[in-house]
Amino acid sequence: MTQDDPETPARPLTRRELRALRESGVLPAVSDEGPTAEPVAEPEPVAEPEPVAEPEPVPVTEAAPRPVPAAVPSAPAATTTSTIPTIPTAPADLDLTAPLAPEPTPSDVLTARAGRNVPVAVGVGVGLVGLLLASLFIRKEAFGLFALVTVAGALIELRAALARQNITLPVLPIMVGTVGMFVSAYLAGTEALLVAFVLTAGGVFVWCVLDGGGLRVLRNASAAIFVTAYVPFLASFLALALAEDDGAWRVLIVVALIVACDTGGWAAGVTFGRHALAPTISPKKSWEGLGGSLLLSSVVGALLVSLALDAPWYVGAGIGALAVLAGMVGDLGESLIKRDLGMKDMGAMLPGHGGVLDRVDSLLVAAPVVVTALALAAPAL
Repeated sequence: MTQDDPETPARPLTRRELRALRESGVLPAVSDEGPTAEPVAEPEPVAEPEPVAEPEPVPVTEAAPRPVPAAVPSAPAATTTSTIPTIPTAPADLDLTAPLAPEPTPSDVLTARAGRNVPVAVGVGVGLVGLLLASLFIRKEAFGLFALVTVAGALIELRAALARQNITLPVLPIMVGTVGMFVSAYLAGTEALLVAFVLTAGGVFVWCVLDGGGLRVLRNASAAIFVTAYVPFLASFLALALAEDDGAWRVLIVVALIVACDTGGWAAGVTFGRHALAPTISPKKSWEGLGGSLLLSSVVGALLVSLALDAPWYVGAGIGALAVLAGMVGDLGESLIKRDLGMKDMGAMLPGHGGVLDRVDSLLVAAPVVVTALALAAPAL
């Protein structure tokens, strides 16, 4: 409490209190004249704080309203599925005691890729080759009979195939002309063969005219003349080759080149075939198969021509390649005929091979080419 405090009333100190305060030094000693109190310095006035300038108002820019997201359709509630797998049950009519199907054997796989029964085809092929060799090197007349039977089988197949298109093929006059062409070629050569062919074609035409009338005659006669030129006339070139002193070897070379062509093409096509040669005509023919045919037929031609006819090996290789090209034309040509007739095989006389014409289609076209090439490159002595 101070004396300046107007609110608190001052109580006078007693002497004893004053003396104690002086002795303790709290109050100054006083003389007789009175206390000599030092003037109390007035407190300096406190400077009033300068007024603080109010901050300038910051302009508030209204924020662009947030785009309200479009309402997302709520996903359907996930259905809880059981994690326990369902075990399928066998049909009531299933015989669980039946034996399982056997695993496919390599022979079955090969048959599926080749498109035919390979073991049966090989067996039939070996049998035909045996008959051919026996007929060639025992007596030439036996080969002539073998060739006539083959031509007759091809004609019977063509007659059945053309009958599906309402075309009648006169097999009897064509077979009579076939015998005449074979005998003429064997005994008198190329000129006699051409004469026999013309006479056969004329006789077939007259037969068709006498057998019917109208447009049917024209259709039947055209088909008959085509078949006469396609099968017996081309096959008669083998009789021309057979007439030579080494005729058996020449016929064997022709047949061996076509067999090599078919075998090499089949093996290479089944193993490496990837690129179709003529997909619209014969889908199973491939460029890789053609390469295999050229390779094997050229090797066989080089060996047989050089050994049997004493000609340079490269001549035989060239004739082998020529046989492949001619045989390919014959094969594709027969495929066109079958496609036009709506048939897969021309017949079923040869198990594993199809029909007779399916086996001799390449040989028919290659025979005139190879026989002529052999006559020019290695003429008979």
